[in-house]
Amino acid sequence: MTGESDGGNAVLFFRYLLGERGIRNPDDFLPPYRKAAARLGLPNAEPAPKTVEGWFYEGRRPQRAFRPVIVEMLGYSIDDLWTEVPEGSTPRFVPLAGPSPTAHHADEGVDLNEMKRTGAMAVQRAKDFLLGKDRETVGEDTLGLLDDEVARLVAAYPREPLAAIWEDLLTTQDQVFRLLEGGRVRPSQLRDLNVKASVLSFLVAKGFNDMEAPHQAMTMTRVAASCARDAEHPGLMALTDGLKSLIAYWAERPDDAYHYASKGADLSRDLRGTVGLWLLGLQARAAAVLGDEEAVRVANREATDRREHVVLDDLDQLGGLLTYSWEKQLYYTVEAETLLGHGDAQLAVQAEQAVAGFNDPASPHWAFGDLAGSQCDLALARLFSGDVDGAAEAVRPVLDLPVSHRNHGIVVSAMRVRQALMRGPASTAVVARDLRAEIEAFPASRPALPRG
Repeated sequence: MTGESDGGNAVLFFRYLLGERGIRNPDDFLPPYRKAAARLGLPNAEPAPKTVEGWFYEGRRPQRAFRPVIVEMLGYSIDDLWTEVPEGSTPRFVPLAGPSPTAHHADEGVDLNEMKRTGAMAVQRAKDFLLGKDRETVGEDTLGLLDDEVARLVAAYPREPLAAIWEDLLTTQDQVFRLLEGGRVRPSQLRDLNVKASVLSFLVAKGFNDMEAPHQAMTMTRVAASCARDAEHPGLMALTDGLKSLIAYWAERPDDAYHYASKGADLSRDLRGTVGLWLLGLQARAAAVLGDEEAVRVANREATDRREHVVLDDLDQLGGLLTYSWEKQLYYTVEAETLLGHGDAQLAVQAEQAVAGFNDPASPHWAFGDLAGSQCDLALARLFSGDVDGAAEAVRPVLDLPVSHRNHGIVVSAMRVRQALMRGPASTAVVARDLRAEIEAFPASRPALPRG
């Protein structure tokens, strides 16, 4: 097949589509191709200029390695793109983003990316079918489906950028709300659905906080708290107090942060899971911002003592943001000390241990936000002890984070390093000056907002 027929009255849809987008030659093609490859995480799948020329001028069909990127870039299947259309006519192909009346066959012309995309559409359709199947009562299969989805989202939240899960998170929350509103729930199912609604609302609220929308975050947290009360779940009730504290902390309202953390700590005092330890960690951080060293010491000491007697509960079993690992407790402890302005060799060692605790992405407790926060705290601990080069080394991985991962908390943490670079002897160092400028530019293209 050629790029244009010998009679000049037909053209590949590939060439037609590129022309519509102002891409007239191979040089114009490569920049948007590279962006599509980056979105797919395939930066090495770049064709040679001669290869692109073959697609353009000779109508050669791309090799399999390049097809997913071309599909991502143009939004149509390879089969459609390498179909000739009459010159002067308007092609009628359906983009992959919408429902297509044409079934894609699993032959050599369909790449794995397309198969996954169309398969995901089928799975979503099946989920919608199952959720609406039982008109009178909620079936056990529906609850099992929601169990799986809640568990997946809880595990994914600290590990993936918000844009990757936001739509699924909102959809699942809406499905649970509809079941609760629909009057089809048996009494034995009501508590379970309210627990799910609380957990999902907790995650949505955290999402708003990560997008620097504290008002929406607090409103959604109140929804989570209401569902937790309806479920009569003390752990979730305490967890929502913790989230209120977290929102206030990142919004630079330390008095409110301390109030909510203290309220949740009192509520969770008799609980054996880790939620009570998280509340104490939040309390210590807020107290540190307020400059209350004694309150920091008391809260951290109690958290250390209680760690030895933890019995993991249902929230800990879900994991993700609903559990408070030893690594995270160390990170919070170090952060409270840096907020007090402390920095010595011992604290630097603790800060290094906190970073090391989040260095393995395969660990169930790994979270990109906690890793970045602990790296910023390590930079502060080193700065406060006069080690400017060490601080620059510690914060470097944070500044190299892709835009999709630069949530509100990470940006605030990086800005604290910049503020510290403006004080003391470090402020005049060349390394400090360059680092300040780089951190200042860090949030320019953030936050990590879902598209649209």
